[in-house]
Amino acid sequence: MKITVFIGSSRKDGNSELLANLVVQGIEHEKVYLKDLHILPIEDLRHTKNGFQVFNDDYDQLIEMLEKSDVVIFATPIYWYSMSGLMKNMIDRFSQAIRDERYPTFKEHLKTIQTIVVAVGGDEPRIKGLPLIQQFQYTFDFLNMPFSSYIIGEANKPGDIFNDSFALAQAAWLNKKLKSGQLTD
Repeated sequence: MKITVFIGSSRKDGNSELLANLVVQGIEHEKVYLKDLHILPIEDLRHTKNGFQVFNDDYDQLIEMLEKSDVVIFATPIYWYSMSGLMKNMIDRFSQAIRDERYPTFKEHLKTIQTIVVAVGGDEPRIKGLPLIQQFQYTFDFLNMPFSSYIIGEANKPGDIFNDSFALAQAAWLNKKLKSGQLTD
């Protein structure tokens, strides 16, 4: 099972990354820091004569990683009731990627990828983070991607996630499910 963790935080070792680390602890995985990649925003040209254009950025690397993945974990801080801008930029570009003729199997492969969302915020994140979860749910529904699970953790300062016993228990449970190969019931 190939697991890829996309880190949407602008800070290394942020709380969302720390929580995602617990989900994949002791499991082989690849971690991708979106902050370290040059991903241009989408330019919506799908209704023009020539359609989407190929950009000279790092997005193709993300597509290649997704095409090799069986499980994808989207780890993001909760920013204004949504995912980080870094992650939103990645997701927005899916509109282009599913139409890209250079990746003829990409759209079909997405249907086979199990997805997990790990989100962390302060100030009532289990309420204020629900729009983020809905946003991912609608995105995954549109792409026919299985949405396996999510964790919403609470933390304000670096390292505070380790004080959220509920999120830590969920991470341990997901880790056990991933290790057993039984992510879905």
